Parts: sequence; C-alpha cells; structure tokens
Amino acid sequence: MSRLTLTTRASAHAQGLTDRPAWKALEAHCATTHDLHLRQMFAEDTLRGERLHAEAAGLYLDYSKQRVTDETLRLLRELADACGLNERIAAMFRGDRINTTEQRAALHVALRAPMDEHILIDDKNVVSDVHAVLDRMAAFCERVRSGAWTGHSGKRIRNVINIGIGGSDLGPVMAYEAMRHYSRRDMTFRFVSNVDSTDFVEAVHDLKPDETLFVICSKTFTTQETLTNAQSARAWCLHTLGDERAVAKHFVAVSTNAAEVIKFGIDADNMFGFWDWVGGRYSMDSVIGLSTMLAIGPENFRAMLAGFHAMDEHFRTASPEQNLPVLMGLLAIWNANFLGAATVAVLPYDQYLKRFPAYLQQLAMESNGKHVSLNGMRVDYETGPIYWGEPGTNGQHSFYQLIHQGTHLIPCDFIGFCETLNPLGGQHDLLMANLFAQSEALAFGKTAAEVKAEGMPTALVSHRTFEGNRPSNTLLAERLTPHTLGALVALYEHSVFVQGVIWDIDSFDQWGVELGKALATRIAGEIADSGDPELRHDGSTNTLIRRYRRLRHHA
Repeated sequence: MSRLTLTTRASAHAQGLTDRPAWKALEAHCATTHDLHLRQMFAEDTLRGERLHAEAAGLYLDYSKQRVTDETLRLLRELADACGLNERIAAMFRGDRINTTEQRAALHVALRAPMDEHILIDDKNVVSDVHAVLDRMAAFCERVRSGAWTGHSGKRIRNVINIGIGGSDLGPVMAYEAMRHYSRRDMTFRFVSNVDSTDFVEAVHDLKPDETLFVICSKTFTTQETLTNAQSARAWCLHTLGDERAVAKHFVAVSTNAAEVIKFGIDADNMFGFWDWVGGRYSMDSVIGLSTMLAIGPENFRAMLAGFHAMDEHFRTASPEQNLPVLMGLLAIWNANFLGAATVAVLPYDQYLKRFPAYLQQLAMESNGKHVSLNGMRVDYETGPIYWGEPGTNGQHSFYQLIHQGTHLIPCDFIGFCETLNPLGGQHDLLMANLFAQSEALAFGKTAAEVKAEGMPTALVSHRTFEGNRPSNTLLAERLTPHTLGALVALYEHSVFVQGVIWDIDSFDQWGVELGKALATRIAGEIADSGDPELRHDGSTNTLIRRYRRLRHHA
C-alpha cells in the first residue's frame, strides 16, 4: 500500500471514528450489558473459563475475566475490520512508512527476522544488514566476556555501564533485570540515565575505571542527558587512567553519528549503528541491547529474538479470534473507551520482571499518548490509558486496596510462570496462589449476603463487601526464559499498535517530548549565565529560576 493511500484512508478514518456504525453498535451494546456481572457470566456459561483463552509463542492468555460477551468480541472485531486493522498490520510488516509524521517505516519486526527473510526498504533487504550488526555485536561480546578485550591497563573488563535514556535505558535495564538469572555473575552491570548526578555517582562509586566499559547509547550522539553523563564517565576514567587513549578501550558507542563518536575519543570500529526505522521504545532487540547481550551472551540474546519473531508471526497470521495482540488490544479499547477505565495495572508475579511495568509505561504511553489523529484533527475520544504496576505480592500490600474497593475501574494484567527459576520450598506455589486469588477476588468479589453469613456485625458489612466485576487478563508461561521475554515484549508492542490503529493515531512518533527539551535547553543557558540575564518566562517560572540561582550554592 502506498504512503498516499494509507494517509488518505487514515484521514477518512479520523473524520468519524465515533460515528462509525461499528462504534455506535458497541456503545449500544455497552449500554445494555453495563450492569452484567462476571458472576452471572460464569454462572450462565460454565465453560467460559475454558473457552475464552488464546495461546501462542509459549504464552497462554486467559481473558475470561474481562467484562465481555461473545457479542462484545464480535463487535470489537467488526470495529477492527472497519478501521482497516489487517491492512495496517500488513503495511507495517512490509516496511511501509506508517510513521506518517516522520515519513518513516516502523520496522522493529525486521530486528528479529530470520536471516532467510526478505524485508525491503527502498528496494534494499534490511534483514541482511540486521544480521551483519548482530554478528558484530556477538563477536564483540565474546571478546569482552572471554577477557580477550582488555582495558587500557591490560586488565579484563569486569563492569559494564550502559548510558542512555528513554528506550536506550528502559529496554536494556528491563531486559537485564528480567534475564539476570542467565547473566554473567562474575561481571557487574549497571545503567545510568538520569541527568541527576546522583545516578552516575552511585553507579560508579565502588567500581574501578581500569575494569569498566561504558556503552553510550545515543543515535545522534547529541542527546543532552546521555552526553552529559558520557562526559562525566569520560572524566571519571581519565582522572584515574590519565591517558586520552584510554577512552578507546573503555567506551563503545551505539550511534549513527561517526563524527561525534570519533570526536569523543571512541574508535569508529567500536561504533555500532542502527536505522531510522527503529524507534527508541522498540529498540531493545537492536544494537541498543548490546549491554543485554554482554550480560546474557549471544546465544541467549538470539533466543530472545526468536521469541519476538514467534509472536510477530502469530500476530501477522493468526485469526482475530485467536490472535493474542489483537485480543489484548481490542479488550483495551473496550475497557478504555466503553467502560471508562483510564489506567491499566501490569502486575508481574515474578521479581525478575520488576522493571517490566516501567518499560511498558514508555512503550504504551509514548506511543499512544496522542490527542490528534493521523490527519492532524483533534480526536473526540479517549486515547492512551496510563500504564503502571509493581511485582506481586508487593503490590497487594500497597495499592490493591484501591483496585478492589476504590471508585476507579482499573483493568489488570496478571503475569505468572508455572515454574520458578529459583525453587525455594513452597514459595512459588504460594506466589501463584496469590496471583490466582487476586484475579478471582477482582472478578467475583464478595456480596453483602456472604459477609452477613459469616456473622459480621451490620455496621461492618459494607466495609467488608467487595463489588467485584473488575476486569483482568492472566498471562501464563511455563518459565521465564529469553524466548518467553521476547514473546512477552512483542505481545505488548503489537497490542499497543492495535490500539493506535483503532484510535487512528501515529503510535511511532513522540512530538510531545520536544517542547520540554527545548525549554530546558533555554533555561539551562539562563541559569549558567553569570550576568543575571533578563527572564522572559511566566511569573512562576521566572520566580523559581531566580530562587534557584540564589540558593544553589548555599548547600
């Protein structure tokens, strides 16, 4: 499909999403089923828990506790058809420039395609380029992990610090934490992203420069936060090592700006490039994952890519009725736009996935936090729910109270594994018992009659009553492996894309981050100007800047 055809279709789509017959049918259906309780749905369909599931790439999705009927699902599929979902999926996999505001492809699926696949951009097969970079990454990682690569003083590298921000940090740190079980335990891996100096100082405080390798991730090599931290790292190394030539042995770059990389002191041979069709929040399986590969090794990294690809192929080929990303995306639309849910809680019952909710925050909220459609018109419907969460069972003693008995409807994604990577008595059974209990409690609650039957004093009955009817998905896998992680991330990537297609927004740009960056650059110059320049901001910002300049040296 041509870019013009896509844009024209998108414009037509955006002129009346809420006027579409499929949308209006869902509104009418919601009005008639709004008070239908999950208790009734399960009572009337004893096979519901067995029917409403789908499985692919090692992941099992139980969506029977969503507030949907078979008719709801049928109408959601009709909406997807009306919005051209299948055509948009095909366009993405073909490499069409579906990122219309930047005139770029969104071809992260090419990052995990097998060597024998052909995906063309401007008549060039990009898959061969991807595998060439993967081979370079693997060769480099083997040198570092084996000790063949040494620092300036001849010592082997024992510490790796990834410096990036956004997708150049959230992806690598999430993947490292998720795959820590498979990582080299005789090496230390840390991640610096915040321009707050504390982040860098704490990361290096117990490390030795002559044993430390920095991976600087910045496509343009001009990202303010990343380059500020990179310069601090450079100064930290040279303060001890004292020789400018040491930079080439202790720094590598993930970038496309060779001139700035060389100017920094990094050998061009140690620069790993990628492409403009790789979005930052979709890049953890690209060379941005160099620190991940250093930690878990090339073989495990390729297993993770295989998991990504397995879910890609499922998304591309499976019928809507059994398509995990399509189901999760459409259920998210139902919850957000028809049931009025403004947030999604992601609740992994595995400590290794402690950074997964934070990773999903960028993936979902930077992708779909948009208020205009592809043709630039303001939308008249909600987009981009807020993603948040914590690992179970920690969250149960924190915010689950609000999910169970609060006034907000908060759909939940529970994620669990049938086998733990760290058996310890019966703890994993207890962990999973909590997962199953929470989804059951959210769905079915506890009636006032049930509370009274327990002999509870009348004054406490309302306090002990749980309304239930709170929707959730449960995702189960056998165990957390690199393959499983890849499939899980791809599942959410494609689910986010499905939502963006329905909302007719560009899920692959992020113009909303630009204004704050531009203002920060301006204010930084005003703060640094010792001549006390005249400030031309609003009254609040001017007052805050003046107060900061007056007090910053007093600490």
